[in-house]
Amino acid sequence: MVDNPLNPFGNIDFSKFDMSKFDFSKMMGDLKIPGFDMQTAMDAQRKNIEALTAANNAAVQGMQAVAQRQAEILSQAMSEVSSVAQQLSSAGTNPQEMTGKQAEVARKAFEQALANMRELAEMVNKSNTEAFAIINKRVNDGLQELKALVIPK
Repeated sequence: MVDNPLNPFGNIDFSKFDMSKFDFSKMMGDLKIPGFDMQTAMDAQRKNIEALTAANNAAVQGMQAVAQRQAEILSQAMSEVSSVAQQLSSAGTNPQEMTGKQAEVARKAFEQALANMRELAEMVNKSNTEAFAIINKRVNDGLQELKALVIPK
């Protein structure tokens, strides 16, 4: 819920609506329009909603996977910080040796950060591609359904 005085629906929690109990086809079943098949239109809308739901699920699963991987990366980084601190403390008092170890640690950390960013970007891209493929397939199927309705065989 969003507290925005310009949004009349901002205080409504739409997640609490149970659309499974709402049958639009029964409500519109008595509406008769010559040359218009209400059942076909309702089936198309049902398929659209199913596709949106599937795409939404794919996106949510992708976000959850990214969040889980980020938590794993953070845990791994914390372990590495502890290990590096021990290595640096045992490096001795030689400034050249200390500087060399610090440079090596910085290089490894930078390479790991780049690898982690690349991995997360690929995960997000994969999730987006899967969700888009679901929507794209439904749009193509919908266009074919429309074509079949408009152009008689």
